Amino acid sequence: MSSKKHIKITGTSNISWKDAIVKTISEASETLQNLSTVVILEQRAKLQGDKIQEYYVDLDLEFEIDKNLQTLQETQSEFSNLDE
Repeated sequence: MSSKKHIKITGTSNISWKDAIVKTISEASETLQNLSTVVILEQRAKLQGDKIQEYYVDLDLEFEIDKNLQTLQETQSEFSNLDE
């Protein structure tokens, strides 16, 4: 059985909503491992006059919890408690 976690992230772009989505996923993948699903929750834009100045997207990113990493962190925590 695998456990999944969800986080909500807001991304921006001066080019398009698609660019905001792609850039946000790319940036998130630098610190989150095992990304598996993205849901686009909302798209909006900042206007300047009659032109879009900036595109915003709210994303729900899903990733699988790494059991090995979790076990490693618990072990490190136990060792740090021994130092006290």
